[in-house]
Amino acid sequence: MEEIQSQSDNYRSSSSSASSPASRVPSSNFFYLRKPGSLRQPISFEDSPEWDDTDIDVRVEEGGDSINVATTPASPSLSKLNSGSLPSPRLPEGAVIPRKIAGASVAWKDLTITIKGKRKYSDKVIKSSTGYALPGTMTVIMGPAKSGKSTLLRAIAGRLNSSSRMYGEVFVNGAKSQMPYGSYGYVERETTLIGSLTVREFLYYSALLQLPGFFCQKKSVVEDAIHAMSLGDHANKLIGGHCYMKGLPSGERRLVSIARELVMRPRILFIDEPLYHLDSVSALLMMVTLKRLASTGYTLILTIYQSSTEVFGLFDRICLLSNGNTLFFGETLACLQHFSNAGFPCPIMQSPSDHFLRAINTDFDRIIAMCKNWQDDNGDFSSVNMDTAVAIRTLEATYKSSADAAAVETMILKLTEKEGPVLKSKGKAGNATRIAVLTWRSLLVVSREWKYYWLHLILYMLLTLCIGTVFSSLGHSLSSVGTRVAAIFVFVSFCSLLSIARVPALMKEIKIYSCEESNQHSSTLVFLLAQLLSSIPFLFLISISSSLVFYFLVGLEDQFSLLMYFVLNFFMTLLLNEGLMLVVATLWQDVFWSVLTLLCIHVVMMLSAGYFRIRNSLPGPVWTYPMSYISFHTYSIQGLLENEYLGTSFAVGQVRTISGFQALQNVYNISQDSNSKWKNLLVLFLMAIGYRIFVFILLCFFVGRKISLRKCFKCNRDTTDHTS
Repeated sequence: MEEIQSQSDNYRSSSSSASSPASRVPSSNFFYLRKPGSLRQPISFEDSPEWDDTDIDVRVEEGGDSINVATTPASPSLSKLNSGSLPSPRLPEGAVIPRKIAGASVAWKDLTITIKGKRKYSDKVIKSSTGYALPGTMTVIMGPAKSGKSTLLRAIAGRLNSSSRMYGEVFVNGAKSQMPYGSYGYVERETTLIGSLTVREFLYYSALLQLPGFFCQKKSVVEDAIHAMSLGDHANKLIGGHCYMKGLPSGERRLVSIARELVMRPRILFIDEPLYHLDSVSALLMMVTLKRLASTGYTLILTIYQSSTEVFGLFDRICLLSNGNTLFFGETLACLQHFSNAGFPCPIMQSPSDHFLRAINTDFDRIIAMCKNWQDDNGDFSSVNMDTAVAIRTLEATYKSSADAAAVETMILKLTEKEGPVLKSKGKAGNATRIAVLTWRSLLVVSREWKYYWLHLILYMLLTLCIGTVFSSLGHSLSSVGTRVAAIFVFVSFCSLLSIARVPALMKEIKIYSCEESNQHSSTLVFLLAQLLSSIPFLFLISISSSLVFYFLVGLEDQFSLLMYFVLNFFMTLLLNEGLMLVVATLWQDVFWSVLTLLCIHVVMMLSAGYFRIRNSLPGPVWTYPMSYISFHTYSIQGLLENEYLGTSFAVGQVRTISGFQALQNVYNISQDSNSKWKNLLVLFLMAIGYRIFVFILLCFFVGRKISLRKCFKCNRDTTDHTS
């Protein structure tokens, strides 16, 4: 304690030149330390917008979770935002009034989260965290990188993965119950949007996936979400842009991802890093929008790494974390007083969030060690000369013995002593509806994504045109058999290789599915069926256009039935190959490694397909069994050759003829059975189905690792019973 006290004194002395005493009246343009019992008055602007004359103060009565609304005079400053809700600008005539939402109180008590190591659950990411969030307010979890912010947010929302274990209690409206579907929304730090859709289209399809009922009833829900997120000016713009049109800025994209969760009209909204990759202006606009959203009754819980002074003034409550330890929980300005009481007053010219992170971020110790001999105009390189570990221990000890911690415990008791209304699960859209919506949405995306689809079709046409012209005018003599086999092999192999160019598009579809599945907007079976149905028209268009060009340039048998089999065989090959790409993309989750893996697989399959060396002559281990049987090239080429040569004959001299089967004996192995080509087609179909079943298992496995709220509470209850 003597070491802590001495270093605290050093910190005070080093900061005294930059900070003001508690008795000094600071400038109104910066945060300052308030005296105990003084009114809250955070930062104000000189050029602030004009607000309404009244402000809404939302607070919880002692008797329960009801919201008490009171009016207080407002001033033209953002300082009023900290009183409970954002005073809105004056609405023009005909403007849409925001819809009021009955929020829910959330409280967590003694939450401890461990991460499973190599042998056991040993690493504590969160240590005995306690806090609460009330309707109509914005609660922010702040801390340096790897402090446990996102883990705590996921724990409160019940979205911990299977490698984590939670101890403690989470209360919703005073009851230990899970949050049902539709009662809360969760926005990840990085979400995948569909760039080829407009904002209104994207939200409308999201509403169709989430909500039951008729289509017309969901348009009003979408419009409410657009107005709530101030996206009216961008509603008809493509999210990702098109050709020479720029897409939405990062700030508006973030608002769209939040609006997608508002479609369900949840009571609680969890947002992980809403200011991720945003500049200062976009960050302020984002937080003002969220503040206005909270004023309509939503319970907002956010995580933020760092914020500007203006953004800091919008927070209602702050939970400060460092290395999993809770250093403070309470009102925003009370945190400044807490740091002052612990011996770390905030300099008057410094942002509070910068000051907090400077005091509790251990990375600054390395910077000071590197630059300890440097000096600036003010003397030392850094005014903070206290060891960060000591500062963290001091702040934690001060908080545990403070009135703020006691006030939190008292509020937790009030929120949990009486159970409020139980959150009910909202209805979901049926699986048939979701399949139809996803299929139609994918078809719309295909019609607009020229880079992944229409350009791909043009490349197929150019490739088949090149192959067809190279092998054109072969004739039907016996000497042309080997060249025809080569033409068919090149056509199947090269077109299969070209289809790898669709890996980025498939990867994007998987990411969109993962985002929607995590919020229960879709399911694995729905995604795979919709993806299959939406890809069939595009693949069939490629197969019929490429087959016609190749078939007539090379001069294959001029029969309609043979042509249709050729088209069907090639279509099934493309469908099978897409299933293979889905398997590899699901395994790697990376474009580079997926493309590299697929290239290697295709090369091996081409070597074992029986063209470079007849299948019967391949080495038994590996190449014949199992590679030649796994390679889809084998069945595709064999079926096309049987379609072309079975039933034909070639003249040898003037009197002797040989069958097409005999002509191919020394070139490629085929069967004499007239139904063999249909058997090969059936094998291709079964392989296409098998690959998608494998994708289904992989997606279920990876998604299953994300533990649900029910399992999380069950694990917590079992652990509690075992302990008792």
